[in-house]
Amino acid sequence: MNGSHIRLHIRRLAFAAVAALAAVGVTAGPAAAHAEVSASDPRALAENVTLSFTSEAESDTAGIAELRVVLPKGIAPDAVTLKDAPEEWKLTATPDGYAIGGPALATGTDAEYSITVRQLPDEKALAFKTLETYSDGKVSRWIEVPTSGEKVDNPAPLLELKAAAPGARLIVPSPTPSPDPSIVPSAQASAAATPSAPVGAASAQEAGSSTGTVVAVVAAVLLLVAAGAFWWRRRNGSGA
Repeated sequence: MNGSHIRLHIRRLAFAAVAALAAVGVTAGPAAAHAEVSASDPRALAENVTLSFTSEAESDTAGIAELRVVLPKGIAPDAVTLKDAPEEWKLTATPDGYAIGGPALATGTDAEYSITVRQLPDEKALAFKTLETYSDGKVSRWIEVPTSGEKVDNPAPLLELKAAAPGARLIVPSPTPSPDPSIVPSAQASAAATPSAPVGAASAQEAGSSTGTVVAVVAAVLLLVAAGAFWWRRRNGSGA
């Protein structure tokens, strides 16, 4: 191999080395922001489980002010309670999950909070689709659920569950008291059709009934007295 061929080979090796270093540099650079979830007991049907969430800040000009989470199937909004959150942040149930937020966090500060779930469903994995809203109105959507192991750009926080413990059973939630539409309207209609008389009116009716009875008795007595007097005068008149 002559000198020119050697120099060309060296240049090619150098170029490959630079490209490899560049690739390593890109790979080792700052990771993109993402949202995560972990559990105190990541098993199907586990009860009173603490779920901890972290939403990494990705804005250089605004702080996270609110997180909106869509709960996976098997977890109802009323089965979730707030355990820990940034100061003054509150949790509010929504039709499909919950919203948690408050005063915007400092720029670059990750949003970390935890909730307690009454019971995890009997599933292999749970996705918690999350919308991050910043103080400047920007919204980051971590709502993509990977399938078949593929990677997605904005993955939702995903919690993988182990098999349920032996003997674990699904809790049957207590029914929420609510009026039965097939009963209440008819009851209301009956009440409207036959209104209850006031207590005072009933008492007056009873008093009136009693008074009528007394008057009738007195009238009968007076009638008897009058008849007796008439008979007495007639008898005495006949005797004279």
